[in-house]
This record gives sequence, C-alpha cells and structure tokens, in this order.
Amino acid sequence: MQKERLYFIIWIMDNLYSLTPAQVVMYSTQHCSDCLRAKAFFEANNIPYVRILLEDNHDATEFVMRMNNGFKSVPTIVFPDGSILVEPSWQELKEKTST
Repeated sequence: MQKERLYFIIWIMDNLYSLTPAQVVMYSTQHCSDCLRAKAFFEANNIPYVRILLEDNHDATEFVMRMNNGFKSVPTIVFPDGSILVEPSWQELKEKTST
C-alpha cells in the first residue's frame, strides 16, 4: 500500500509540467488577486486542483513563461483536456468547468 502511494505521488509530480495533467493544475503566486479568485472558485465548487507557487520554483516559472510567450502571467491554469486559461474571470472558470 505504501509503495503504491509513493508511485502515485511520483506520477503526480512528474505530471505537473505537462499540457495534459491528470487533474487541474494552477500556477500562481502568493499574493496575486486573480490567483486568489481562481483558488476561491475551485474551492467553492469542490473542484480538485493542484496549486503550484512560482515563488522560489524555477521549473514552474519556466513552464509558465513557455506557455505565455515569455510572460510570467498568473494564474495559468492547465486542464486535463490540454486547454489553458490565463488570468480567467469567475465566469470563464464557470464556463470551462460546467458539464
């Protein structure tokens, strides 16, 4: 059981910098108001996501800059279907996550 959990954690970690992650991944910073709004949206709607902070995280910063033509735009949110939203509004998040 412990070994399976370890493999799962390693798989999740390897999957963080992918255009098709296993679950929603939000790249953000600590004090960004748009990031806090997206975080609040996911939590209010019980949508599981992984939050990756750019502070002191070179890999995350490089990934975000590659996705945004050299800009460190946050939040950058990558969905399992390969779509990406950058600095989305509450309405854009609602439209993307509605089934």
